[in-house]
Amino acid sequence: MRLTTKGRFAVTAMADLAMRSEKKPVTLSAISERQKISLSYLEQLFGKLRRSNIVESVRGPGGGYYLARPAEKITIADIIVAVDEPLDATKCGGKGNCHGEKNSCITHELWIGLNEKILEYLKAITLQNLVDNHNKSSSKVSITGLKKAT
Repeated sequence: MRLTTKGRFAVTAMADLAMRSEKKPVTLSAISERQKISLSYLEQLFGKLRRSNIVESVRGPGGGYYLARPAEKITIADIIVAVDEPLDATKCGGKGNCHGEKNSCITHELWIGLNEKILEYLKAITLQNLVDNHNKSSSKVSITGLKKAT
């Protein structure tokens, strides 16, 4: 199982937005430039994030995006699920039909358990946790050192 660029870029762009949106809406072109993510790709991701009520947009001059709710209320899982990122380590998509219509593979429950732990972990970390962690240590982010959501 791996997290694709869709999920990684969505989380990165949202962290960038969270760090800058308190003063005014942030343009996708600014995020694109700072994070080296294609503008057209960001437009696709932010369309999904907007439909999931994670971000809101303002049109016109001075427009852009801002968080739809406080960063401490947005989990990393919210972001990844919003952009349709599959978090599934199973071969069968969790259906249990790894070996035909009715038969699951010998490791099916192992991968289901891993899926649950990954989702649990991503639900426990908020966008604010990422921002706070980055502000404390601008050179290196320690995954194990992230504070979990309460």
